[in-house]
Amino acid sequence: MLRRVWKPVAATVVVVGAPAYLYTRSRSQSTRPAPEQTFDISVRDGSSMGTRTVTLQSKADIDRRLREFATLESTATKEGLVWKHATARLASNDPIEDANAQAIIPKPAAVVEDGANAVTTAGELLFFAVMDGHGGFSTSRLLSKVLIPAVALELNALINPSYPSTSTALPSKSIYDTLKSYVVSAKPSTTPDPTPKQVSQAIQRAFSNLDYEIVNAPLRVLAAATGGQLPKGEVPDLSAHPMAVASMMPALSGSCALLAVLDTSARELYVACTGDSRAVAGFWDETPDGKGTWRVEVLSEDQTGRTPAEAARIRSEHPAAESEDVIKRGRILGGLEPSRAFGDARYKWPREVQETLYHAFISGTGKSMRAPPPLLKTPPYVTATPVVTHQKLAIPSLDQDSASPKSTLRFLVLATDGLWDALSSTEVVSLVAGHLSGLIGPVPKSQLPDLIPTTTGTPTVDGKDKAKPADQDGKWVFEEENVGAHLIRNAFGGGDEGRVRRLMSIPAPHSRRWRDDVTVTVVWWEDGQQLEEKIKAKL
Repeated sequence: MLRRVWKPVAATVVVVGAPAYLYTRSRSQSTRPAPEQTFDISVRDGSSMGTRTVTLQSKADIDRRLREFATLESTATKEGLVWKHATARLASNDPIEDANAQAIIPKPAAVVEDGANAVTTAGELLFFAVMDGHGGFSTSRLLSKVLIPAVALELNALINPSYPSTSTALPSKSIYDTLKSYVVSAKPSTTPDPTPKQVSQAIQRAFSNLDYEIVNAPLRVLAAATGGQLPKGEVPDLSAHPMAVASMMPALSGSCALLAVLDTSARELYVACTGDSRAVAGFWDETPDGKGTWRVEVLSEDQTGRTPAEAARIRSEHPAAESEDVIKRGRILGGLEPSRAFGDARYKWPREVQETLYHAFISGTGKSMRAPPPLLKTPPYVTATPVVTHQKLAIPSLDQDSASPKSTLRFLVLATDGLWDALSSTEVVSLVAGHLSGLIGPVPKSQLPDLIPTTTGTPTVDGKDKAKPADQDGKWVFEEENVGAHLIRNAFGGGDEGRVRRLMSIPAPHSRRWRDDVTVTVVWWEDGQQLEEKIKAKL
């Protein structure tokens, strides 16, 4: 039953139940259909509904797609820990509108007074981000290249005030090369470590400044092309300008962004959320008898019009006469679901600006641009400024008395909302904990809580309008080596192989009725010395 021992899990898993298919009738009653088996789905044809026949993909094809973009990387840090991160993604849109990024950047050395001695410390900043694009992939793909560098620059400016931040011009060479050159060339800093509040504000500043650049890029292109003079009623055709599409598309499409920053030397964790992606942590709470439970802590809150705090914030930022219009059906102006996002300039530009930019950059191409929302009156209605949460990374082997009960964050899950549409926060923590503990094979859903006992930490708000029925008669399955792919498989059927194959066989764009793009990153740590001892024991 155990692939490897990571935390105590002992159980006998019994395979029960039969596949419960999700969609319309199958054209074969065989439980192991031939490769050419088909099934019908409902599709919208204009204003009416119709059906489409879909070829059922083989299990081998589904397995290949689940594992195609799955990655696993390890980083040993100076504190004696090995940080691992696994990422997987699965497209529903064609092309996928999700994106992700990660980076490991050395911290500049710092001089810390330890009694009569001065101790030089250093560590790493680990960055992990997932981006959930909408209205296209332009914004999310851009963020995958520039969000982490922007935040890293802002954090570096806290430690070394003489270096630039996102409020100044960015250097022309590689941003990572620039940051590393700062670290290598800098003398050890005697500046005290910034406080969590300062770090949180720096991350917020980087997000906001970056969105400002994205949304205002077309306006700068227009101003440069016209010398800053735009005669009334005369808008030039700049559709052939080399920056026309390059500046407009990231501003017009949109993207949520979820970023985790881990400071390995200070052992701090920051999670910045813009939009309705979600970060969830699994804490292992050990009891005095040596046993324990997994505590589910949600480190971000879905930001939509259905989240009470977000709805109140947005209404407070606009005239009272708009209070009934700014949020409709849980959406911003009745259209956009996330209440915070990069891009989405339709909700940020005044109506006349949108019309001017359309005539300047789009109309000459023969393409169309979505009109401003009908209820748009006092933009902006959407912000990219994130909510930032902070956690201490308590590592018992380094920080606590070994005789006392231990409570520590063991892993972190970052995922776009396509995963949370299908799985709850508790289910995700249970599935990751079971995977890292070494479970293998199918596990009845009703039995997993006994194998992986969980408790719930601070409650948060699920900002989506969805009714996901509890399915305790089904099965989870533990067959993927990559923990990210493991979560995606279980989100779309788990141990019900027929359901997994049907869900993943539906092609774009019809698949969006049943599943969204999904990107998930799981980050966890292992004790470097214990890991080395395990490897030597195997040899």
